[in-house]
Amino acid sequence: MSTLLIAGVDTEIGKTVLTTALAAYWQAYCQPRRLGLMKPIQAGAGDREHYRQLFDLDQSVEEITPLFFEAPIAPPLAAEKERREVDLAVVWQTYDQLAKSRDWVLIESLGGLGSPITHELTVADLAADWRLPVVLVTPVKLGAIAQTVANVALARQVGVQLKGIVLNCVQPCSEVDIANWTPMDLIQSLTQIPILGVIPHLSDPTDLSKLVQVASNLDMERLLPKAVCS
Repeated sequence: MSTLLIAGVDTEIGKTVLTTALAAYWQAYCQPRRLGLMKPIQAGAGDREHYRQLFDLDQSVEEITPLFFEAPIAPPLAAEKERREVDLAVVWQTYDQLAKSRDWVLIESLGGLGSPITHELTVADLAADWRLPVVLVTPVKLGAIAQTVANVALARQVGVQLKGIVLNCVQPCSEVDIANWTPMDLIQSLTQIPILGVIPHLSDPTDLSKLVQVASNLDMERLLPKAVCS
């Protein structure tokens, strides 16, 4: 069972771009081995619809997103609005079945590692409990250093395995912007976590060839499960 959880330091900072870039790379270079995509809990329309638009997935909507809530707010609050519970048993069963039938499963989390899944659990708690290796997406913007350090500290506190950090240009950014807002040496020194590359701003996040190129420029040796694409 090979899995990777794509988490972030915040919401709307590029988790979906990284997830789809890795999926596009897999489909370009790792066929016929089987890939699974998951957004375990989704509140509001967005990611699962985006996956289905981009990729010909042999997965049902329920296999992609076991729990869906209408309101685009934190899952425990969205569940309360619908008088439902956040049933993680359903999520686990779906994930377990998918992982057993696929060579690699990419899981896109919601929000940052500190985002609540239930009233008691965060994304970081789930990653630690399910022993999911994590790559952390950091946006190239002012304040990103502090966000990254805080998320790495939370990951260490609960025992999350962090494979690395990927920087993402949420807006068009230059080398000077990256050096000023997300200096790699400083972030790596503060966190002791490697930076695996930078995703440039994508004007069209549905361009599969561009997504493959983006992934190719990352440290795929650390991101891909060993020997799977060879």
